[in-house]
This record gives sequence, structure tokens and C-alpha cells, in this order.
Amino acid sequence: IQYLLDCSRNEPYEWIKSGKYKLDIPNDDTCFYRLYTNAMMYGLFNALQAMYEVYGDMKNFIRCHTGHNDDNFQLEAVEAICHYFQEQEAVGIVPKNASSSCKRVCMFLRWMVRTDSPVDLGIWSDLISLRSLIMPLDTHVIQQSLQLGLITSKTTSMSVARKLTDKLLEIFPDDPLKADFALFGYGVNQK
Repeated sequence: IQYLLDCSRNEPYEWIKSGKYKLDIPNDDTCFYRLYTNAMMYGLFNALQAMYEVYGDMKNFIRCHTGHNDDNFQLEAVEAICHYFQEQEAVGIVPKNASSSCKRVCMFLRWMVRTDSPVDLGIWSDLISLRSLIMPLDTHVIQQSLQLGLITSKTTSMSVARKLTDKLLEIFPDDPLKADFALFGYGVNQK
């Protein structure tokens, strides 16, 4: 993240929108970070640049590609994001469709919507209700959710993520993702 912020001179939106990322990120198969290559990042930025040209920003893209059903809003947003990046042939970072749990997309939306947290930005709190956020699934969240009897499947699918979210809505009716840190943190600490 720091590398990207340095390249963009702390203006990532302008850096992508103007296409200056092409000067810093080569379109090759060299490792960018962990499982991501430069080509994957380049493709992601190409898709974002095209999105910004048409919609201005991602928030407006989501507004234009979702209905206004509060209960399914985030799922519609996840589906729209996955479809868009698939259509733009940006592979490897955003899932091809919303049949998987779409952990990165759900986490991103959580960061953008939730407030009152050291890691959540809350700048889209007017776009998506907290109630419609979907729990980002990872190994730790699944393990703890299974142990607590919140879910019965180890599968990292969107249906399991939604089932877990529905269970958490019973406990935290206004903000089911309040449980995210507890489930994740406890799972990490149990190793």
C-alpha cells in the first residue's frame, strides 16, 4: 500500500484516473505482492480508470448498478463489482462472480460503509446500510463460526456468508459485522 501511495504521491484516485499508474506498474508477470502480479494490478487499474471515465468514481458506479432494496443492497453491489471487473478482463483480484464469498469485495465495502472503528472509513455510510453488509469470510471466521454453531458448512461461498450474516443480524440487528473482529481475532489467537 505504501508503494502505491508513494507512486501516486498520496493521490491514488488522480493517479489511476490520469493513467499515470502505467508509468509505475509494468504490464508483466513479475510478482507485485504475494500472489498478485504486476499484470493483475495493471488490469485492475485499467478497469478502475475506465470506471472513473464513465461513472466518476466507484460509489457512483454502485449507485447506478444497484436497486434500492436495503436487505440485498450489498449483494447487488458485490455482483455488480464482480461483473464489471470480469467484463473488463481484470483477473485475479476481484472474483469472476458472486458465487464465492467475495471476501475482498465484502471487506472493501465494510471499510467504506462502517464507522466508529479504527479501520473502517465510513465514507459510504449514506450508500449502503450497515444491516445489508455481508460478513467477509476467511479461515478464522469460518472456524469460529462453526465452533459457535452459527454455520454448519466449511464452504467459503456467498450462501454461507449470507447465512452467517443472517445469524449475526439476530445478535446485532443494526450492524451484523460488529462480530467480524471478534470472530476473526479469536480465530487468529487460537492458533
